[in-house]
Amino acid sequence: MEGLFGADGGCFAGVAKQLLDAKRVAVVAHVKPDADAVGSACGLAAGLRSLGIETSVHIGQTYPHPANLATVPGVDEITYGSALPADGLIVTVDCASLDRTGLLQEQIAAERERVIVIDHHETNPGFGATNLIVEAESTTTIVRELFNHLGVEMDEAMAYCLYAGLVTDTGNFRWGSPRMHTLAAELLTYGLDPRQIALDLMDSMSAIDLQIMGSVLAGLQEFREKGLTVSVITVPAEALARMSQTTVEAIIDYARALQGSDVGVVFKQQAPRYWAVSLRSTVIDVSLVAAALGGGGHVPAAGYSAYGSEDAVIRELLAALPG
Repeated sequence: MEGLFGADGGCFAGVAKQLLDAKRVAVVAHVKPDADAVGSACGLAAGLRSLGIETSVHIGQTYPHPANLATVPGVDEITYGSALPADGLIVTVDCASLDRTGLLQEQIAAERERVIVIDHHETNPGFGATNLIVEAESTTTIVRELFNHLGVEMDEAMAYCLYAGLVTDTGNFRWGSPRMHTLAAELLTYGLDPRQIALDLMDSMSAIDLQIMGSVLAGLQEFREKGLTVSVITVPAEALARMSQTTVEAIIDYARALQGSDVGVVFKQQAPRYWAVSLRSTVIDVSLVAAALGGGGHVPAAGYSAYGSEDAVIRELLAALPG
């Protein structure tokens, strides 16, 4: 396949050489992984193994991946915990910042000289000795380009991994450049079933999921701040614990799509006074808002963590809006 990022591939060739010279590679996906994190990690690992490179996949948390990721090839071989191999390369994928590596961040920070960062988040500060940070629809898109430089011959399992990240990070191809369709067309030639993949990753919900989602959406709040209409959806901890990851992502999509709203916000309560916040907008650059509050992401989609009462974290967010 012709390069997705131009004829020369920029610094892809240099990263490929480092990987090809490595005897062992530990691939690290971010905590609370989504399909792009798991797809890019498992896809890259499968590609490297096909070249005879010993490769493992790690996530720095003690609990497993969400159930909706169960069909991604290789996901059951992920190692969870706080330790990485003592030698070889460490490659982080889809980790927008060091803290997204969770329990592994201390070791990664201490051994920066053997860390390669592969990511598509514009706000990534580049915490590795080598940083392949490229504007792209998904991190799996970057992995596909890297395969060209590595000489990996893709198979159906690798294609599934890459498609999983692409279809979810583009909102089922609702946003992105023509490149996303070029890549999707190629990946489908490996025999993938796009309808079933969408059902497995994004569309499957239980009756309980729908009931909880209805009660959460009923609590929508709207604020007018600095000339912007901000729609806020709060997911209490007890609701978050009972709903699937698919339902959580659907709620975030509702925040993005509300008519008349300039900024959609979802506050997910992780623990008392601790919130994971998702921002969506087609009007302002929410990555700048998230960065100002200690997070990061993309222009239309970003996130951060907040501490305090619900009212306090909402006020903090509104104060950080541009204006």
